[in-house]
Amino acid sequence: MPIDDPYLVQPADGVYAYVQPDGGWCLNNAGFVSDGGQTLLVDTAATQRRALALREAVVADGAALPRTVVNTHHHGDHTYGNGVFAPEALILGHDNARTEQLTAGHQLEMIWPATDFGAIEITTPTLTYSDRMTLHVGETEVRVIHPGVAHTTGDSVVWLPRQGVVFTGDLVFAEGTPFLAMGSLAGSLRALELLRSLGAETVVPGHGPLTDPSAYESTERYLRYVAELAREGRAKGQSALEVAQQADLGEFAAWRESERLVANLHRAYAELAGEPEGAPLDILTVLRDMTVMNGGTPILCHA
Repeated sequence: MPIDDPYLVQPADGVYAYVQPDGGWCLNNAGFVSDGGQTLLVDTAATQRRALALREAVVADGAALPRTVVNTHHHGDHTYGNGVFAPEALILGHDNARTEQLTAGHQLEMIWPATDFGAIEITTPTLTYSDRMTLHVGETEVRVIHPGVAHTTGDSVVWLPRQGVVFTGDLVFAEGTPFLAMGSLAGSLRALELLRSLGAETVVPGHGPLTDPSAYESTERYLRYVAELAREGRAKGQSALEVAQQADLGEFAAWRESERLVANLHRAYAELAGEPEGAPLDILTVLRDMTVMNGGTPILCHA
């Protein structure tokens, strides 16, 4: 299936979203804020080639090369390209994002050994924070906020209050299925409340086209759907895979990566069993079950 080229959207003066269609596995969104003299970049990309293309897009728009990169979380599709921008740029992330990135290492190459990721050096945040941090790019205030355990244990939301734009990272997948294997279902619901409280007009999701706060409602409906499936399945003594195989996705059937349902059920089961939010799951079991849900075909890296 052909993948369209990345493109820039400018939702506000000096604010750009870098969208990588089709938003599937490893095709994340990034973005940047620039006043002409200073540039702050939000996330990078999964491969060296794609990170270099992002760098070229920043320069082609007339912006200075970024001196700060904010990682919304540790996953390689958002961080593998950090090395393209460092050491000139300072990498910022949550305390846990740095720890998680070091633990994960070259995990994407292990999951997708046939993908050409390029010469990737794991480049972790050199500046970390615990709750929130405010940066300034010229006159633009950039608030970096930790929503708690949600998509991962080290998520960051990047909020531009004057422009009404929020970069959600993978708290939101526009037209795609949420992924909770390394985070929390309950925490993701709380994170949506935080996002609502910001009052953003434009939502830049971690994957998929730009959207608006209506994405919070559809995401919440999905999360509550997963929670109910898990409660019913656990009461019947069914495995997460059995529940996923029998589920009627209804309004969510058209979303990309529907196989993530079983991963999300594993997380919901763990929370019902009293496991701490964000406690590690058996990722090999999760990947195996997603392969079953994908018709026996391993999930594909789109990058």
